[in-house]
Amino acid sequence: MTAPQRLTERKREAIVQAAIAEFRANGFDITSMDKIAATAGVSKRTVYNHFPSKEELFAEILNQLWARLTAEQEMSYRTDLSLRDQLRPILMAKVHMLGDDNFLDLARVAIATTIHSPERAQHMVARMGEREEGLTMWIRAAQADGRLKAVAPEFAAQQVQGLLKSFAFWPQVSMGMPALSAQLQSTVVESALDMFLACYQR
Repeated sequence: MTAPQRLTERKREAIVQAAIAEFRANGFDITSMDKIAATAGVSKRTVYNHFPSKEELFAEILNQLWARLTAEQEMSYRTDLSLRDQLRPILMAKVHMLGDDNFLDLARVAIATTIHSPERAQHMVARMGEREEGLTMWIRAAQADGRLKAVAPEFAAQQVQGLLKSFAFWPQVSMGMPALSAQLQSTVVESALDMFLACYQR
Protein backbone atom coordinates (compact mmCIF):
# COMPACT_ATOMS: atom_id res chain seq x y z
CA MET A 1 0.00 0.00 0.00
CA THR A 2 1.37 3.40 -0.97
CA ALA A 3 1.60 6.35 1.45
CA PRO A 4 -1.41 8.16 -0.12
CA GLN A 5 -3.47 4.97 0.13
CA ARG A 6 -2.52 4.57 3.79
CA LEU A 7 -3.49 8.18 4.49
CA THR A 8 -6.83 7.65 2.73
CA GLU A 9 -7.49 4.50 4.76
CA ARG A 10 -6.56 6.30 7.99
CA LYS A 11 -8.96 9.13 7.16
CA ARG A 12 -11.74 6.67 6.34
CA GLU A 13 -11.20 4.85 9.64
CA ALA A 14 -11.15 8.17 11.52
CA ILE A 15 -14.49 9.07 9.91
CA VAL A 16 -16.02 5.73 10.88
CA GLN A 17 -14.79 5.98 14.49
CA ALA A 18 -16.02 9.59 14.77
CA ALA A 19 -19.41 8.60 13.35
CA ILE A 20 -19.73 5.71 15.82
CA ALA A 21 -19.04 8.10 18.72
CA GLU A 22 -21.50 10.71 17.42
CA PHE A 23 -24.29 8.26 16.60
CA ARG A 24 -23.97 6.59 20.01
CA ALA A 25 -23.95 9.93 21.86
CA ASN A 26 -26.56 11.87 19.90
CA GLY A 27 -28.60 9.50 17.76
CA PHE A 28 -28.98 9.47 14.00
CA ASP A 29 -31.12 12.52 13.30
CA ILE A 30 -29.15 14.98 15.46
CA THR A 31 -25.76 13.81 14.21
CA SER A 32 -24.61 15.81 11.20
CA MET A 33 -21.92 15.17 8.62
CA ASP A 34 -20.38 18.49 9.75
CA LYS A 35 -20.04 17.20 13.31
CA ILE A 36 -18.63 13.88 12.14
CA ALA A 37 -16.06 15.73 10.02
CA ALA A 38 -15.07 17.95 12.97
CA THR A 39 -14.74 14.99 15.33
CA ALA A 40 -12.68 13.06 12.75
CA GLY A 41 -10.44 16.07 12.07
CA VAL A 42 -11.16 16.04 8.34
CA SER A 43 -13.06 18.29 5.95
CA LYS A 44 -16.74 17.75 5.22
CA ARG A 45 -15.76 17.17 1.59
CA THR A 46 -13.48 14.32 2.67
CA VAL A 47 -16.38 12.70 4.54
CA TYR A 48 -18.59 12.91 1.44
CA ASN A 49 -15.78 11.55 -0.74
CA HIS A 50 -15.88 8.37 1.34
CA PHE A 51 -19.60 8.22 2.12
CA PRO A 52 -22.20 9.86 -0.15
CA SER A 53 -24.82 10.13 2.62
CA LYS A 54 -25.33 9.79 6.35
CA GLU A 55 -27.46 6.68 5.68
CA GLU A 56 -24.61 5.04 3.75
CA LEU A 57 -22.16 5.88 6.53
CA PHE A 58 -24.43 4.40 9.19
CA ALA A 59 -25.05 1.25 7.12
CA GLU A 60 -21.31 0.85 6.62
CA ILE A 61 -20.71 1.10 10.38
CA LEU A 62 -23.25 -1.64 11.03
CA ASN A 63 -21.73 -3.80 8.30
CA GLN A 64 -18.19 -3.31 9.62
CA LEU A 65 -19.23 -4.09 13.17
CA TRP A 66 -21.09 -7.19 12.04
CA ALA A 67 -18.13 -8.35 9.94
CA ARG A 68 -15.65 -7.76 12.77
CA LEU A 69 -17.75 -9.60 15.32
CA THR A 70 -18.32 -12.60 13.05
CA ALA A 71 -14.85 -12.73 11.49
CA GLU A 72 -13.83 -15.86 13.39
CA GLN A 73 -17.07 -17.67 12.70
CA GLU A 74 -16.69 -20.82 10.62
CA MET A 75 -19.80 -21.36 8.51
CA SER A 76 -18.70 -24.13 6.14
CA TYR A 77 -20.83 -27.25 6.28
CA ARG A 78 -18.96 -30.44 7.18
CA THR A 79 -20.10 -34.00 6.57
CA ASP A 80 -17.86 -35.43 9.30
CA LEU A 81 -19.41 -33.54 12.25
CA SER A 82 -22.82 -33.79 13.88
CA LEU A 83 -25.25 -30.99 13.08
CA ARG A 84 -25.28 -29.94 16.74
CA ASP A 85 -21.48 -29.68 16.93
CA GLN A 86 -21.47 -27.55 13.76
CA LEU A 87 -24.36 -25.31 14.75
CA ARG A 88 -23.27 -24.70 18.35
CA PRO A 89 -20.25 -22.45 17.53
CA ILE A 90 -22.28 -20.63 14.86
CA LEU A 91 -25.04 -19.80 17.33
CA MET A 92 -22.61 -19.00 20.16
CA ALA A 93 -20.83 -16.50 17.88
CA LYS A 94 -24.20 -14.95 17.09
CA VAL A 95 -25.09 -14.59 20.78
CA HIS A 96 -21.68 -13.05 21.55
CA MET A 97 -22.18 -10.55 18.74
CA LEU A 98 -25.68 -9.64 19.93
CA GLY A 99 -24.27 -8.92 23.40
CA ASP A 100 -21.55 -6.54 22.21
CA ASP A 101 -22.05 -3.06 23.74
CA ASN A 102 -21.14 -1.22 20.53
CA PHE A 103 -23.53 -3.36 18.53
CA LEU A 104 -26.39 -2.89 21.00
CA ASP A 105 -25.89 0.89 21.15
CA LEU A 106 -25.88 1.20 17.38
CA ALA A 107 -28.86 -1.16 17.09
CA ARG A 108 -30.82 1.16 19.41
CA VAL A 109 -29.87 4.11 17.21
CA ALA A 110 -30.86 2.19 14.08
CA ILE A 111 -34.24 1.13 15.50
CA ALA A 112 -35.07 4.62 16.75
CA THR A 113 -34.04 6.04 13.39
CA THR A 114 -36.02 3.64 11.24
CA ILE A 115 -39.32 3.69 13.15
CA HIS A 116 -40.29 6.91 11.36
CA SER A 117 -38.77 5.97 8.00
CA PRO A 118 -39.89 2.60 6.57
CA GLU A 119 -37.77 3.13 3.43
CA ARG A 120 -34.62 3.67 5.49
CA ALA A 121 -35.51 0.66 7.64
CA GLN A 122 -35.86 -1.59 4.60
CA HIS A 123 -32.50 -0.44 3.26
CA MET A 124 -30.70 -1.08 6.56
CA VAL A 125 -32.37 -4.45 7.08
CA ALA A 126 -31.37 -5.48 3.57
CA ARG A 127 -27.76 -4.47 4.22
CA MET A 128 -27.74 -6.29 7.55
CA GLY A 129 -29.39 -9.34 6.01
CA GLU A 130 -26.43 -9.78 3.68
CA ARG A 131 -24.43 -10.71 6.78
CA GLU A 132 -26.90 -13.42 7.76
CA GLU A 133 -26.48 -15.36 4.52
CA GLY A 134 -23.85 -17.73 5.96
CA LEU A 135 -26.31 -19.64 8.13
CA THR A 136 -28.77 -19.90 5.25
CA MET A 137 -26.05 -21.41 3.06
CA TRP A 138 -25.10 -23.86 5.84
CA ILE A 139 -28.73 -25.02 6.14
CA ARG A 140 -28.96 -25.44 2.36
CA ALA A 141 -25.80 -27.59 2.39
CA ALA A 142 -27.14 -29.75 5.25
CA GLN A 143 -30.36 -30.28 3.28
CA ALA A 144 -28.40 -31.27 0.18
CA ASP A 145 -26.59 -33.83 2.33
CA GLY A 146 -29.95 -35.26 3.40
CA ARG A 147 -29.55 -34.35 7.08
CA LEU A 148 -32.18 -31.60 7.35
CA LYS A 149 -35.81 -31.73 6.21
CA ALA A 150 -37.07 -29.70 3.28
CA VAL A 151 -37.83 -26.19 4.52
CA ALA A 152 -37.06 -22.77 3.07
CA PRO A 153 -33.46 -22.19 4.28
CA GLU A 154 -34.05 -18.46 4.79
CA PHE A 155 -37.10 -19.21 6.94
CA ALA A 156 -35.25 -21.76 9.08
CA ALA A 157 -32.25 -19.44 9.53
CA GLN A 158 -34.47 -16.54 10.57
CA GLN A 159 -36.40 -18.81 12.91
CA VAL A 160 -33.38 -20.09 14.86
CA GLN A 161 -31.87 -16.60 15.04
CA GLY A 162 -35.19 -15.32 16.34
CA LEU A 163 -34.92 -17.80 19.22
CA LEU A 164 -31.59 -16.24 20.16
CA LYS A 165 -32.70 -12.63 19.74
CA SER A 166 -35.75 -13.09 21.97
CA PHE A 167 -33.35 -13.60 24.91
CA ALA A 168 -30.06 -12.00 23.84
CA PHE A 169 -31.09 -8.92 21.85
CA TRP A 170 -34.63 -7.57 22.17
CA PRO A 171 -34.75 -7.37 26.01
CA GLN A 172 -31.39 -5.54 25.99
CA VAL A 173 -32.32 -3.15 23.18
CA SER A 174 -35.90 -2.37 24.18
CA MET A 175 -35.84 -2.68 27.99
CA GLY A 176 -32.20 -2.04 28.91
CA MET A 177 -31.74 -5.52 30.34
CA PRO A 178 -28.11 -6.59 30.98
CA ALA A 179 -26.27 -8.77 28.50
CA LEU A 180 -26.59 -12.50 29.15
CA SER A 181 -24.02 -14.19 31.37
CA ALA A 182 -21.85 -16.89 29.80
CA GLN A 183 -23.99 -19.55 31.49
CA LEU A 184 -27.24 -18.04 30.20
CA GLN A 185 -25.76 -17.68 26.71
CA SER A 186 -24.97 -21.39 26.71
CA THR A 187 -28.46 -22.27 28.00
CA VAL A 188 -30.16 -20.18 25.30
CA VAL A 189 -28.00 -21.68 22.53
CA GLU A 190 -28.53 -25.28 23.66
CA SER A 191 -32.28 -24.72 23.90
CA ALA A 192 -32.38 -23.19 20.41
CA LEU A 193 -30.38 -26.17 19.13
CA ASP A 194 -32.84 -28.59 20.75
CA MET A 195 -35.82 -26.88 19.11
CA PHE A 196 -34.21 -26.45 15.69
CA LEU A 197 -32.96 -30.03 15.46
CA ALA A 198 -36.18 -31.53 16.86
CA CYS A 199 -38.09 -29.72 14.13
CA TYR A 200 -35.80 -30.12 11.12
CA GLN A 201 -33.23 -32.91 11.60
CA ARG A 202 -33.95 -36.05 9.60
